[in-house]
Amino acid sequence: MYVPAAFQVDDRDKIAAFIREHSFATLVTQHEGVPFASHVPLLYEQDAGPLGTLVGHLARPNRQWQDVAGVAEGISALAIFHGPHTYISPTWYGEPNTVPTWNYIAVHATGRLKLMEDQQQLLQLLTRAVNIYESAQSQPWRLEDQNPEFTQKLLGGIVGFEITIEKLEGKWKLNQNQSAQRRERVIAKLSESLRHQDREVARLMKESP
Repeated sequence: MYVPAAFQVDDRDKIAAFIREHSFATLVTQHEGVPFASHVPLLYEQDAGPLGTLVGHLARPNRQWQDVAGVAEGISALAIFHGPHTYISPTWYGEPNTVPTWNYIAVHATGRLKLMEDQQQLLQLLTRAVNIYESAQSQPWRLEDQNPEFTQKLLGGIVGFEITIEKLEGKWKLNQNQSAQRRERVIAKLSESLRHQDREVARLMKESP
């Protein structure tokens, strides 16, 4: 990912918090010589390895996992996490000789993808994922409460995997390359918007130096 110095974020805790909040990722690998992408939720185990480890699962009919089956060293994979984003009009700057742009946040995690062979490990992953995403519900759905036969059938329909991260890139593109006055005008415009994403970008701009 192209990351100019003004937009680069290396703070591991900040990146980890972002991944937790925006955990639905685009997972990209090579399949028969061309890029292949799946859209899946991924959990970030920050302390598992120097840069952490991502864990998730794919549907068994998905061809993507088949490319790593039997490959002990795993295959190269890229997980892309997307955050709020929005268009920025040059008219908001109130100055001549400015151009349109797009403000956004993205994190790229590159590493080796390996399959999760242990069914108990897969069950623990699925249980943890469900508990995380159900935590906001007043009466959470729990995998532990389901019929064992149903759970086994569920596990048979998916394939777990983990990605040992070798490169972690954070890009917070929030007009840091513009003057304070221009940024304040953009924040004011976005804060007035009816779009939730616009207001989120405004909030993030306020929090970024």
